[in-house]
Amino acid sequence: MGRFVIVAYRPKPGQEAALRSVVERHAEVLRQQALITERPAQIMQAGDGTLVEVFEWRSASAIDAAHANPAVQALWAEFAAACDYVPLASLAEADQLFAEFDPLPPAN
Repeated sequence: MGRFVIVAYRPKPGQEAALRSVVERHAEVLRQQALITERPAQIMQAGDGTLVEVFEWRSASAIDAAHANPAVQALWAEFAAACDYVPLASLAEADQLFAEFDPLPPAN
C-alpha cells in the first residue's frame, strides 16, 4: 500500500534556483527507480519561499530502499546542498485550518 508524504524544503541563501531544479527532478528519479507510484507529485510554495512537495511512495519498504539507492542518494545530496528540511508546522500556512500554498510557477 502506498504512503503519501508531505515534505517542506527551505532554500539555503542563494540556492533557490538549485532547489527548484532538484525538486523538479525528484519524482522523475524516484519513479525511474520504481520507488513511487504513477500518481503525479505536487509542488507548491509557501509565502516564505519554502517549497512543499507531496508524493506517494509505493510502500514503506520503498522508502527504506531509497536510502540504499545510489541514484536517490546522489539526488538527496543535491537537496542537502540547496535546502534545509523543515517541519510543516514551521510554515505560517500550517496555522490555518485549510493550509493554502501557491502552485510552483512553470519552469522557464
